[in-house]
Amino acid sequence: MRTPAPDARPVALTIAGSDSGGGAGIQADLATMTAHGVFGTSAITAVTAQHTRGVESSFVLPIEEIAAQLEAVTGDFEVGAAKTGMLATTEVIETVRDHAVEFEFPLVVDPVMVATSGDRLLEPEAERAYEELLAEATLATPNADEAEVLTDIVVTDAESARDAGEAILETGVDAALIKGGHVPGETVRDVLVTDDGVRAFEHPRVGTDATHGSGCALASAIAARLAKGEALETAVEGATDFLARAVRYYYDVGQGHGAVNHAVELRNEATRELTAEEVQAVVDRFVEADVSALVPEVGMNVVGATPYAESVAETAAVEGRITRTFSGVHPNRGVRFGASSHVARFLLEAREYHPDLRFAVNCRFDEAVEDALEGFGWPVAEYDRADEPAAVKATEGSTMGWGARQAFEGREEPPVAVVDRGEVGKEAMTKLVATDPEALAERTLALADEVSE
Repeated sequence: MRTPAPDARPVALTIAGSDSGGGAGIQADLATMTAHGVFGTSAITAVTAQHTRGVESSFVLPIEEIAAQLEAVTGDFEVGAAKTGMLATTEVIETVRDHAVEFEFPLVVDPVMVATSGDRLLEPEAERAYEELLAEATLATPNADEAEVLTDIVVTDAESARDAGEAILETGVDAALIKGGHVPGETVRDVLVTDDGVRAFEHPRVGTDATHGSGCALASAIAARLAKGEALETAVEGATDFLARAVRYYYDVGQGHGAVNHAVELRNEATRELTAEEVQAVVDRFVEADVSALVPEVGMNVVGATPYAESVAETAAVEGRITRTFSGVHPNRGVRFGASSHVARFLLEAREYHPDLRFAVNCRFDEAVEDALEGFGWPVAEYDRADEPAAVKATEGSTMGWGARQAFEGREEPPVAVVDRGEVGKEAMTKLVATDPEALAERTLALADEVSE
């Protein structure tokens, strides 16, 4: 008989409807909680037949069954935080409110009141019942439409979001997060309003309609983080970052728009070791083959991004770069995350246009390299530093992002190589990019062989 090794986890509770399509509701909440390292429990308020294209039908559970679930969970588990989703009727909202009075843990209320079409989902009595529930809550997370229902304030910008948040605080809730996903603009701005002040969390808008369940995922992520003991503002910041990535790298499932990727951060973290190993394998091949002919004066680096990388800290590279020696090439130190600056930023910007790109290397550029690139017939892009705006030049670290935009923006097929002819004080360079390490290594070795002949 083996000795058990129990895994103690914080516990969170979701009080919401079931989504048979898995993109929202209880299913999304539990997936999000698990991804955040929290044990998820549930009280199901309604059963819906839905998928990525819409809702076919719904059935609200009897009040006594909802109450029984709440009592069963809170009577056994040490719940660290809870969140609500679809509550459907006045009676359900009142039942949750009656239990929330006894909660000794934070409660996040996502007031599901308005359909994506803009239609109201609840009768006026239920809307008023929500205000009483908010009085027992730690945080309300309405979108712009729901904030308008609660306050009669039309949310169109940061100022009106603040006004709506301050009005919601009058219900007795500790804080209000006015979500900006429904407000037009290139930036999604979520505004957190508390008695202590206002803070906005901003993320570039993702060009996708696969946002079904995003509100569920956000509220669940906040609740999970609160259950782990995070402060409210820290929990909101982390949860909005999580949602931005979950929407960008959505699940391509179903015949509709797809679903939010609730496991995106968990899976991204799980690939870190493999990504570092892949970069190391490419470096080892370069050392064995001696790619001296391609190493620039400033040194060469190989960069690998995790599948859902959004920052330099999520890219692996050689610390100190690869340099020429009397006996070939040699990495100055080992592979670690965050080791590259220039090549990593270039790769991350390239991924804005072609997210499948995960690996890059910088090589020297001269006439021999140019001839070799022409001979291979690879798609090649180029940018001219003479066209670089003064504001970009004056901002430390922004040139690589600008250069990548020139090379990748508007191209249906990504280039294999990007040429930077340099300028005074800036060495000319070639950057090769690929979706996988094998392709990057093969292309670089082929280029090195051609240039060495």
